[in-house]
Amino acid sequence: MRTIADCGLRIADWRAVSLAVVVGVVAVPATAQTSLSIYRDGRVLVRRSFAEPLRQGSNAITVTADGLDPATLFSPDPSVTVTSAVARYPTTPELALARAVGQRLAFARERDTVHATVVRVNPPQVRLADGRMLLAWPGTPLFPEALVRTATQADVVLDAARGRPRAELAFVGQGMSWEAVYQVVLAGGTAAVTGAATVTSQAMRVDTAQVQLVAGSIQRARRGPVALDGVAMRMQGVMAAEADAYSGEETVGETHVYTLPGPITIEPGMPVATSLFPRASTSVSQEFIVPGALPWRGYAGAEQNQARTTPVQSWYTLRRGRGSPFGDRPLPGGTVQLYEADAEGRLQLVGESAIDHTPAGRDLRLQSGDAFDLTAERVQTEYAVEQVPPARRGMAATQRVTASYRVTLTSAKAEAVTIDVREVHAGEWRVTASSTRAEKLSASEVRFRVAVPANGTATLTYTVQIDS
Repeated sequence: MRTIADCGLRIADWRAVSLAVVVGVVAVPATAQTSLSIYRDGRVLVRRSFAEPLRQGSNAITVTADGLDPATLFSPDPSVTVTSAVARYPTTPELALARAVGQRLAFARERDTVHATVVRVNPPQVRLADGRMLLAWPGTPLFPEALVRTATQADVVLDAARGRPRAELAFVGQGMSWEAVYQVVLAGGTAAVTGAATVTSQAMRVDTAQVQLVAGSIQRARRGPVALDGVAMRMQGVMAAEADAYSGEETVGETHVYTLPGPITIEPGMPVATSLFPRASTSVSQEFIVPGALPWRGYAGAEQNQARTTPVQSWYTLRRGRGSPFGDRPLPGGTVQLYEADAEGRLQLVGESAIDHTPAGRDLRLQSGDAFDLTAERVQTEYAVEQVPPARRGMAATQRVTASYRVTLTSAKAEAVTIDVREVHAGEWRVTASSTRAEKLSASEVRFRVAVPANGTATLTYTVQIDS
């Protein structure tokens, strides 16, 4: 049997798996092309296409692909079935010694080399040249190349219902992941947005493959036999794609697939970054938000006259209306970094936020951090619990909690700002009084918009009632 060219994938050891032994097969020598679909959780769908034809009936090929999980191996060609696969992993010292039983090996020692015949591996037994037996290894064994397998090999038998112009194989392996990072440069009410996807291989290597990134939630029901224990991810460098080449995007099932431009080579520990889309410009607005005092469920507790400092959150909204290049593009989940220029024009990192997968047409809302020059102090001024009689006979009584708050907002900014104080609570509740109009944003959320003067202070008071 001749061996198909090395597919160039390297990954950690995995145990050999034998599905069956099939005889009467025809070997297929071939050169192969590889394409990958990489998922966020480390899974990789590997597709191999071999240029040489298959004859009708059984065909045998040997594939060198350490990422191969034989349990997931199949042929995308509906006319071809994988009938057996035998996988053999890279040689360890113990395996090489087992294969060397009965052979004479050289053993390197600190000052010289000794030759001995391997009799047994466990426990170690070797026969020296003078016939004496040594029950320990006399040094570090030096193996001939024939005893060492440097990559996992799989002997695969395919059954073709009819002659095919090529052989195609696919399997799901482990060892790569990717992330999306976006850069947003703020300038007044506009923002310039760029984004790149970075592929990092923890243990797998691939030469000149077409690569696709899959964004979406793909359930995992099976853990493969591939072990990555002890494999460290090293950030040694970045290979960027050409500046004028961007990924293509399409919907497949409930996922979005991004095709990277041109074939790329991926090395373990060497991240590869490529742009997701051309630089886009969009409008942006900033909000300052003070989170509320109410819990999402249950009652507000009694905290009368206890002043609590509450951070003032800084939020940005990037508009992504339909009909715009930025709005019509679905964005894979990742990290968004916000930048703004200082007085000398140097960009400074002013915020960072995580986003989920965002469909086309949906705005991006980003919490960049907390405002430095804005502070909020909340005090619960009143608290009462009462039993409310039932609306009619046979119904249970209702417990009602009434709580009043005073929020003092202070600004050290040179310009006036508006700060939102928001209360969010599930169930039946209402605002019964407030110094600033309460705006109902949803069934569970209310907003108070408070104008705070430059280098000044503003006070909000409000009362809420919560029924069981």
